[in-house]
Amino acid sequence: MLEVRDVSFSYRAGTPVLAGVSLCVHPEERVRISAPSGAGKTTLCSLIAGYRKPCAGDVLVDGAPLPDRGLCPVQLIGQHPERMLDPRMRMRETLREAGALDVDLMEALGIESRWLGRFPHELSGGEMQRFCIVRALMAHPRYVVADEISTMLDAFAQAQVWKTILAWCAQHDAGLLFTTHSNALAAHLATRTFELRREDEMRARPESEAV
Repeated sequence: MLEVRDVSFSYRAGTPVLAGVSLCVHPEERVRISAPSGAGKTTLCSLIAGYRKPCAGDVLVDGAPLPDRGLCPVQLIGQHPERMLDPRMRMRETLREAGALDVDLMEALGIESRWLGRFPHELSGGEMQRFCIVRALMAHPRYVVADEISTMLDAFAQAQVWKTILAWCAQHDAGLLFTTHSNALAAHLATRTFELRREDEMRARPESEAV
């Protein structure tokens, strides 16, 4: 189980971005993190995946804290793929950070073999995002955190991406947390919605439209 226990975070002294956030996610769940703009969704996603350290509280997987080194059991796919990739590394080397190349995943996401020798700046935003997704899944995480990952994709590419992620999570019993501004997409994906409010009132409710 993934546990966020009473987590608080501030970028600098003063009003916290997040205060006392608690959340539990089981491996079979697909949880939407919902909040108004500026309420800290992206910050919470980065904390859950270990990209930032909370000022207070803990993030645990099966009772253990996230590791400081090596592959993390929680993998983040961010909304800005250009910020997730090392501009000095070719895409082949970027993927190999997570292990041996997964040809099946690459094919499922429409990644062409000729892209492997390119640097990030030689790819479109959508192409970079596909590599970020493959790299995250190649790490075999227990939980995937997807923060507005399909906003730069057309409808066909969005369907392709989410079909691949959902199939991978189902096959590997991995939990999914995600953010999206699309209520239609959330209704299709989510088994539960976690509401993060500016006034730091959090609650969880069933997603009545979930499949």
